[in-house]
Amino acid sequence: MDFINTLTERNAEYAENGFSADLKIIPSQKTMIIGCVDPRVDPMDIFKLGAGEAAIIRNVGGRVTPELFQTMAILGTVSKVGGNPVGEGWNLVVLHHTQCGITGCLHHAPHLLARYMGVEEGKLATLAIDDPYKSVEIDVAALKANPNLPADVMVTGLVYDVTTGKVETVVPTSRLKG
Repeated sequence: MDFINTLTERNAEYAENGFSADLKIIPSQKTMIIGCVDPRVDPMDIFKLGAGEAAIIRNVGGRVTPELFQTMAILGTVSKVGGNPVGEGWNLVVLHHTQCGITGCLHHAPHLLARYMGVEEGKLATLAIDDPYKSVEIDVAALKANPNLPADVMVTGLVYDVTTGKVETVVPTSRLKG
């Protein structure tokens, strides 16, 4: 209960000193980052993002899942309604990291992980769950293969090292299609 009090106190300070009613629903840098829920891997901190610069989608492992495609479709609609449809000039960053806890599910609850990833349990090995360098390549390829995403969005695959604090480009920036 004490930490909840701390959070509400921090919010009061934020509302007084850091809040901006001028932020737009569309990220100012036209960037979406897909990353992991691991608290060591917060894109706001890693990239020193300012408020409103990027839309951050976080899930277990920062993986491309069936639910992620649904989220992206909804965000695409929100952007279109907001007057700035996702397309040319937008960036999509896939951010995986070392020492990811998702590997624990691979070894202790593969049935749960398979359902989450939308594959049969026997196909988990094809997703490189325990190798962030390969998994980021696999997820970028899945995004590129999705016919519902805009062709002219730029996509990049990065891996964050939790022991050094540095990101490495694994999949250089390129268009989703073409």
